Amino acid sequence: MDKSDYYELLGVQRDCDPAGLKRAYRKLAMQYHPDRNPGDGEAEAKFKEINEAYEILKDSDKRAAYDRFGHAAFEGGGPGNTGSEFSGGFSDIFDEMFGDFMGSGRRGGRQGPGARGGDLRYNLSISLEDAFNGRQVEIGVPTTVHCDTCGGSGAAEGSQPTVCGACGGAGKVRSQQGFFTVERTCPQCQGLGQVIEKPCGNCGGSGRVHKDKKLSVNIPPGVEDGTRIRLSGEGEAGIQGSPAGDLYVFLSVDSHRIFEREGADVFCRIPIPMTTGAIGGSIEVPTINGSKAKMNIPDGTQTGQQFRLKGKGMTILNGNGRGDMYVEITVETPVNLTKRQKELLEEFEGSGGKVTQSPMSEGFLSKVKEIWDDLTD
Repeated sequence: MDKSDYYELLGVQRDCDPAGLKRAYRKLAMQYHPDRNPGDGEAEAKFKEINEAYEILKDSDKRAAYDRFGHAAFEGGGPGNTGSEFSGGFSDIFDEMFGDFMGSGRRGGRQGPGARGGDLRYNLSISLEDAFNGRQVEIGVPTTVHCDTCGGSGAAEGSQPTVCGACGGAGKVRSQQGFFTVERTCPQCQGLGQVIEKPCGNCGGSGRVHKDKKLSVNIPPGVEDGTRIRLSGEGEAGIQGSPAGDLYVFLSVDSHRIFEREGADVFCRIPIPMTTGAIGGSIEVPTINGSKAKMNIPDGTQTGQQFRLKGKGMTILNGNGRGDMYVEITVETPVNLTKRQKELLEEFEGSGGKVTQSPMSEGFLSKVKEIWDDLTD
């Protein structure tokens, strides 16, 4: 009987990339896996076919040979003949494709004796000042810890866990599926490799109990939004004396009333009087460390102009020095003028001709004049 086209078997186009190929195979393998279709010969045959197709197409050299010669490349003495139906064992394929949902390789999953506890996440908000200076913070974390009554073993006083008779302490058992051998977590000991005949009355045999822990977190100067701090061994305790997982503290930096941050630099907007913008002067501006910095304003300063204060920005994480601070100027128009003040401004307006014009006004009027000239031509 003629073999089906490998691409059609997996339901993909011939130019499908490796990631798409893997997704298609994984979906079909789960659908036709013998464990999900016990006693179904057609499903088992289909499973073998899609495995054969994926074994060929996932290898770039074999795929190139198949694209050129078809199935003939792997029959007899064809160019791509491997000498066997599959180049790898079923256990390799199974681990590669189903490891995620079966728990293979996952941290904190039950993989036999000594499996570590689960990792925990804690979200912590800090101020921009805390990110600049660094800080020691105490947090409360609901978690599990080893039971004091049994010392984490899970066994009642005077007894000890015994080796699981079903798996011999390996935590895994094997079963035959056709000519495949499938390895899975032992259902009797749940992958721990040992059983508790007399469980501890305090923890019920798990070796751990729930508790709210108080922990101190050191926040170094210069951290950014999204920084992750790892506290090793402060996650959930493992079952029956297994090592604890880790705690990951994720930092979020609150927005500031004055400053905006971009990496190691900070930005702020400072309003100045119209007279200072026109004739220049000196002003004091706040900085992120709580002090003030003196800044000179040149005459003719316009709204939107930026000035850099070197070394007045954020602390650099794990480095030396600080970033810079950028001050954007906003020139304020005075309000609620007295009659005399208005008279003085009118005198100023009419006394200097072009001297009283701002660069933006001159540029705008120049463009308007060009438009008018074009309309009259």
